Amino acid sequence: MTNRKIKALLFDFDGTLLDTNELIIQSFLHVLETKFPGKYSREDVLPFLGPSLKDTFSTVDLERVDELIQDYRKWNIAHHDELVTEFDGVLETLLALKEAGIRLAIVSTKRQDMLARGLRVLQAEGLFEVIIGLDDVKNVKPDPEPILLALEKMGLRKDEVIMIGDNSHDIEGGKNAGVKTAGVAWSLKGEAFLAQFKPDYMLHHLSDLLEIVGEVNYEEN
Repeated sequence: MTNRKIKALLFDFDGTLLDTNELIIQSFLHVLETKFPGKYSREDVLPFLGPSLKDTFSTVDLERVDELIQDYRKWNIAHHDELVTEFDGVLETLLALKEAGIRLAIVSTKRQDMLARGLRVLQAEGLFEVIIGLDDVKNVKPDPEPILLALEKMGLRKDEVIMIGDNSHDIEGGKNAGVKTAGVAWSLKGEAFLAQFKPDYMLHHLSDLLEIVGEVNYEEN
């Protein structure tokens, strides 16, 4: 029988490990209200959480994508540390997974410099063996490229990892890459939204991973 132990977990970052939801929403609202006064509400920008900034702003104004991204990043960076928080039990769970011998990686559509900043806020520097950001790939999730790159760097097979995220792009990206997937019920878009994409697991707390990995690996012993 093929050994299918879970050896590593690949995490999205924003909205999965670090609660950046309010930061992202306010960043979008600031830029859009400046450029298009009165056109966008809080509800209007919720679908913008998850895709890359290029993809999102291409739907807003194709001629001003670079300008909008620059304005977004300037406001986002200035307000980052005051508006982001850790989701419940994140650091504790990551440390427990690491202690159990599970390898950890991040696969995000965020740039490396902002991922590093978020990891400092989480006090999770050094916990992740591989960090794949926007800078590292040509195609972001749901394209399989970033997930497959993480597997390549870690020397792992597809059946040895789970991709975990709060958005459809994470689940679809995992499926496109041929790996198991887990959605997080604390997604701003809601558990029901994520369930539509049929992840293999739905987490209600990050510590659920300890049980999932434990059960899978026990069965393979």
